[in-house]
Amino acid sequence: MQFMIYATTESFGDATLAPLMENEEQNNLLISFIRNERGLDTSGWLLATVSDPEGSVALVAACTPPHNIVLYETQNRPHDGAVRCLANELKALEFPVPGVLAEQSLACRFADIYAGDTSWQQYKSLRIMRLDKVNRLVKASGHARLLREDDLFFVPYWERAFGEECQTSFSDIPAHTERIRQRIARNCHLIWEDRIPVSQAVHGRSTEHGAVINEVYTPPHYRNRGYASAVVAELARTLLDRGHRFCCLFADAQNHISCGIYHKIGFVNRCLYDELHFIPPAERS
Repeated sequence: MQFMIYATTESFGDATLAPLMENEEQNNLLISFIRNERGLDTSGWLLATVSDPEGSVALVAACTPPHNIVLYETQNRPHDGAVRCLANELKALEFPVPGVLAEQSLACRFADIYAGDTSWQQYKSLRIMRLDKVNRLVKASGHARLLREDDLFFVPYWERAFGEECQTSFSDIPAHTERIRQRIARNCHLIWEDRIPVSQAVHGRSTEHGAVINEVYTPPHYRNRGYASAVVAELARTLLDRGHRFCCLFADAQNHISCGIYHKIGFVNRCLYDELHFIPPAERS
């Protein structure tokens, strides 16, 4: 096995984009690291591969601290030798890895080798879904419109509530408001309005041929009225009209209501991902 670290997203992409594109929607996060459309500072990132004895990439790994390491086995073929090589190299580098996000089997195998079978816990299970055509739906009351400057008094608080429900990290309100403001020029954030704003969905990042939808949120007192279905369907239709071949998203596998909404719109299950967190030595029983 040969472990390789890449100094730039360009060189990482040269080595990995072809195998990643074989399952493009599954690898939307890894592909977005290569594209780095937001121009993030990559100096602290780990971009790596493990190749088999024939020189073919067997395992792709990327970590953007303080987030979890993201992994992909080429063609989703298990390669425990490559997984073991990566785990050993990370330990030798003393690179901090708080957890792993990957296809369910790969995530568990890496966690067992890297941390030990009693030193990690499941944080969440996510379905990666793909849509190629929007189904016909009964239209909810109201209409979609793009994000406006005057929406910034409530959208950051919606997204903080979304983060709390999904147990994801959230920065302070002023910093997050500035990031949301940048979406206005990109025309990537839809609000569903039924006299007042009631739901939202965002085009978060892109792959070579697809668009990723995220930040889907409806305040609790406006749920079960079809607003989320309406805004996601409208955003997906818009993205396909703009030339994207497909849309994809991460859905909480345990949230059968949201998964059912996405299925009705036209999304289909493509892959089950697990997010696993490593338990610090001081917290182990």
